[in-house]
Amino acid sequence: MYFTDKRHETTGKPKTPAFEIQDWRMRDRLKTVSAAIAVCLNIGVEPPDQLRTVPGAKLEAWQDPTVPPTNKALENIGKALQTQYESIAFRTRYKQYLDPSIEETKKFCVSLRRNAKDERILFHYNGHGVPKPTTSGEIWVFNKNYTQYIPVSLYDLQQWLQAPTVFVWDCSEAGNILTNYHKFVDKHEEEEKELRQKDPNCERQNYRPYIHLAACGTKENLPTNPQLPADLFTCCLTTPVEMALWFFVLQNPLKTNLTPERARKLSGRLQERRTPLGELHWIFTAITDTIAWTTLPLAALFRAFLLAQRIMPVYGCHPQSYPELPDTRQHPLWDSWDLAVDMALAQLPMLERKELDGTPYEYVNSTFFTEQLTAFEIYLCRGDAQSQKPPEQLPVVLQVLLSQQHRLRALILLTRFLDLGPWAVQLALSIGIFPYVLKLLQSVAQDLKPVLVFIWARILAVDISCQQDLIKDNGYNYFADILKPQETILVNGTIVQTSHKAMCAFILAMLCKGFKPGQVVCNSTDIMKYCLHHVTHSEDPLLRQWSCLCISQLWRDLPEAKWRGIRENAHLKLAFLIKDPFPEVRAAMAHAMTTFLGIPDLTDEVARIEEGIAWTMLELATDGSPIVRKELLVFFSKFVLRYENKFLVAAYEQLLEEKEYMLHPPAEDGLDHKMGLHYARKENREVDGTIRPIAFGVAHDSIFAACWKHIDILSVDPHPEVQRDATIILDYVHHALLHSPVGPQAQSLMDEILRRARKVSRGDMSQRSSVLGTHTAMAQPMPSPGLLKRTASYLFGPLLKENTPAGLTNPPLTPGLPKATNPGLSRTLSHRSRKGPSLENAPPEQNDQATSPANYHIANEPLCAGYRERSLTEVPKLPLESTFLDWSTEYFREPQMKLAEAEEPGSHEYNERLWRRSRNEAVLRETQPQKAQAGTHKWNNQIGIINNGAQPAKMSFHQFEDHVAVADDGNTVTVWDWKNGTRKSHFSNGNPEGSKISDMKFINEDDQALLMSGSSDGVIRIYRNYDSDEGVELASSWRALTHMVPSNVNSGMVFDWQQVNGQVLVAGDERVIRIWNAGHEMCSHEIPARSGSCVTSLTSDQMTGNIFIAGFGDGAIRVFDTRNRPQESMVRKWKDDSRQWVRSVHMQRGGQRELLSASRNGKVRLWDIRMENPLKVFQATKDVLRTASTHEHLPVFAVGTSAHLVKVFDFDGHELSRLEPSTSFTAGLKLTPIATTAFHPHRMILGYAARGDNHIHISACGNEVAAPFVAAFAAEAAAKRLATIQQAV
Repeated sequence: MYFTDKRHETTGKPKTPAFEIQDWRMRDRLKTVSAAIAVCLNIGVEPPDQLRTVPGAKLEAWQDPTVPPTNKALENIGKALQTQYESIAFRTRYKQYLDPSIEETKKFCVSLRRNAKDERILFHYNGHGVPKPTTSGEIWVFNKNYTQYIPVSLYDLQQWLQAPTVFVWDCSEAGNILTNYHKFVDKHEEEEKELRQKDPNCERQNYRPYIHLAACGTKENLPTNPQLPADLFTCCLTTPVEMALWFFVLQNPLKTNLTPERARKLSGRLQERRTPLGELHWIFTAITDTIAWTTLPLAALFRAFLLAQRIMPVYGCHPQSYPELPDTRQHPLWDSWDLAVDMALAQLPMLERKELDGTPYEYVNSTFFTEQLTAFEIYLCRGDAQSQKPPEQLPVVLQVLLSQQHRLRALILLTRFLDLGPWAVQLALSIGIFPYVLKLLQSVAQDLKPVLVFIWARILAVDISCQQDLIKDNGYNYFADILKPQETILVNGTIVQTSHKAMCAFILAMLCKGFKPGQVVCNSTDIMKYCLHHVTHSEDPLLRQWSCLCISQLWRDLPEAKWRGIRENAHLKLAFLIKDPFPEVRAAMAHAMTTFLGIPDLTDEVARIEEGIAWTMLELATDGSPIVRKELLVFFSKFVLRYENKFLVAAYEQLLEEKEYMLHPPAEDGLDHKMGLHYARKENREVDGTIRPIAFGVAHDSIFAACWKHIDILSVDPHPEVQRDATIILDYVHHALLHSPVGPQAQSLMDEILRRARKVSRGDMSQRSSVLGTHTAMAQPMPSPGLLKRTASYLFGPLLKENTPAGLTNPPLTPGLPKATNPGLSRTLSHRSRKGPSLENAPPEQNDQATSPANYHIANEPLCAGYRERSLTEVPKLPLESTFLDWSTEYFREPQMKLAEAEEPGSHEYNERLWRRSRNEAVLRETQPQKAQAGTHKWNNQIGIINNGAQPAKMSFHQFEDHVAVADDGNTVTVWDWKNGTRKSHFSNGNPEGSKISDMKFINEDDQALLMSGSSDGVIRIYRNYDSDEGVELASSWRALTHMVPSNVNSGMVFDWQQVNGQVLVAGDERVIRIWNAGHEMCSHEIPARSGSCVTSLTSDQMTGNIFIAGFGDGAIRVFDTRNRPQESMVRKWKDDSRQWVRSVHMQRGGQRELLSASRNGKVRLWDIRMENPLKVFQATKDVLRTASTHEHLPVFAVGTSAHLVKVFDFDGHELSRLEPSTSFTAGLKLTPIATTAFHPHRMILGYAARGDNHIHISACGNEVAAPFVAAFAAEAAAKRLATIQQAV
């Protein structure tokens, strides 16, 4: 499959991000700096409205107030409660207020807020020894003498504490507080508003935000069950694991000897995860995190609130909160918690015995984390991951990272999760994964390196704000060390692949991107040296690409790094990649070279180096990949801006050369190439054709003139985005030129050139023959003869319109060209106005006027996906902005671990591919047995006539779809369903007026095919979705022939496509035959044609791709073997003494793989490339042979003649059929020659059309025996009858 990569779908443009990064760092998260623990117990005195049962709940903070010494019970309870809170948040400052008075309450509340300033404070209220809160929400404290209960209004409490605040209400009917609290906040805010209206300078007080956790609802009392602690709610919040153990024993339906007190004393410490109690605390944290990770803002306290939600409803209380939290009692993970507790408590007797008498026993750890990781792994394999449903196990993975035992597996699973895309990275960051992976950069474990590199690459691809974190603690050194050329990562004895080094280069590139501290620290290390080593030594294209991009980000706006690059000869080492087989690497090299430009101190040395880089970069102007040519233009734009004055000189001298060319056009003496880049009239040239030194301009043969002419060339590039960017540079320079001191002279030159060009367009044939005669070369790189002189006048059409502000306007239309109706038809004048190669010296049939002149641009021209037209009303600005880095970054946001959708069994694309494969095999089975019939029966069964609406000039059938692509003699392509006669699509190929479509081929036919077209201006274009008017897009295009030269006869361009190895063979009016590698999008071979004549036909061995055959205009046929060196690749040559134009050479891809050639004089020859002479020679027609087609698999060929006949022959020269295209519309055109013929690659179907007739005729092989075989078939039938009679006798 070729031309289906991401670069062909996007042309280097990044997609609009489908995600938004949320602030996962929680920078505005407040700290709880101070806490007041108000305990109102008044031990020994029962409040009047609370009835206590006997026995009843009495434990407070797990302390029994009835155990002597009772006088210290309250103090012990306060200390224990503070210790419990400190286990949750030890940095918070706690202060106990035991049985506080009203005055003390006000004092500590005001003091608390004053000390905390704008930070959050915690207010814990235990009201077990005072009356319940009133219906208006008042809470109770004491007077100084403890003789009265004093109410504290919520209004006053808000005044004292203000906000932000967290309240914990452990008292009966605590819901009354929540019900009334909001009302008083509203009242405060109204009063605040009124006060500000009276005094705008008054001090502002905040009453929001606030959080409430309350033990029960408005009419609920705390449980008095003697088996429970009295402060059950507080125990759930501050000692959740102990409370959960206690509750489990109470709720266990099985009778055991285990008591809640024994369970609570499970051995171990909370902070030690390897102990039973520590492991349970770890599991509890993971489970509650999992339940609440997307909704709860306060980790520890809110996690424990979930436990209160689960336990207290069992005893008639329903904890309340603000903001209100969903009820999570029924969450399935509580079952996992119960299982973990059960497994731990089942071992408690053995643990107690071990502690008492030393009985050996090893605690069996819980399988919870292993099972959760397995569940996470299953999630990753199922559709939930593809549908972007958040995994429940993600918080568990975070907790597992704390464990040495499970860490590697958790990280590997995390990499698979992050590979799902940016949404997964966002989820992982939001849950708090970042501090863990940041801390792991200090680890030296080898097995963690691959996964950490992958994780960090994913994080930085989504959120580049982590740059500062990488500098902190020198975390970037982790990746710099891996990037070292000699560094290898061994995991289980296996060396990790170089893609991880590429990820390290990416991470370091992101560290430098727009972040000067990152650039500085990277420049202080040997990172540049490492990248330069990989540029020249690595076999991994991704590593080469990101090594270049890392260097580019290191260089961007950092002169120190550029000077270091000079010392390291970086520009010379990067130039090594100019011939890299991967377009992305070549584009990355161009990107790096662009960022190198611009050292502020422009010394002679710097200028020399930059000019040398520019000379190197010129080679990319003929690159086959649009993304490479786009990056080259970004380089040119920066180079032009840096040396603007020199480019103004080059542009002005170009105008002078253009004027001279139009005044003194060259004679066709074959000496044009001696002038190189420049043009001079005959008087200013030496005898040998070179320009005399006295005629040299200031910019003569300078890099600035060379770059300027290549920018001119790229302004007529076949790819719309390349062309658009080049015209921006052109317009910028011309605009600057018109506003320079020589502006009036430049304007005068432009006016004269435009006037003369218009004179040509009005029909001044004396100049047309010269100015437009060999116009193709205008759009081709040096050293094409007369480069750009022929039509340079069209290049600045947008700048020449009179009275135009800033010299910019919409391009004027070419005379005779209908007004464009879509952006594709009016991109730039220069592209739409240029003429194709002259047809004056070609064989007479090339100038047939049996039909009206071809129409151009009558259909929409397909553009590349996402093409955006430039605004022609805005003054152009330089430099151009490259999107290549952002586009390359997308690689690390896309899934790399899973198969492509088309390769994923069961997917829609996979099933479609299976169906196509089955369909293709069915076509092959159906057509294989047809060989005998095809070579002996007539082909006169007409199965369809299609009115193409324009003169058919070229035709090509799809192997398996019912598609036939038809090109007219202009630039319009129409795709038909030949079976139904319906039109599928209709579009313009975009080749300029005067040129034509040379041929069309379907590529990737086994799957979703693309349509490749070649035109006589030397351009190859590839279209996807070619069978849809709405969906057709340009996948790629490039100028495959760049040195076309005039000759006595003219073939334009011919090409052949080799699917087996993805090569395009291109030849024509050139002295070489080029082989373009489709996968690498570059010319892999330039093979001398060894002839002064043009190549008229190409064919190749489709099975191996090593042999190809070329037919020439002088009648010669040459065989080439690409396995030899280019100079020795011609292995056979057959001459034709009659020197007749070779119409066709064709090697079958199936059948006997015969090689046939057909010449204009009607001679058809059958060849064996091993022999000097043809195997067979047929005189197919005495008329002029206009077309010749050979079936790919069947032993038949067809020729179209000038006598309005199509003849079908077998390979023995027997004529099988004569076909005469005729319709009611062509009754008077009997003598028009045949325009085109084409066989279906597999079926017994032949398409043909005549000149002057818009109809395509489709005939099939019928059941009627051809005349040469009638006698043989009759004899065979008689023999069968005789055999039947004899058998009967």
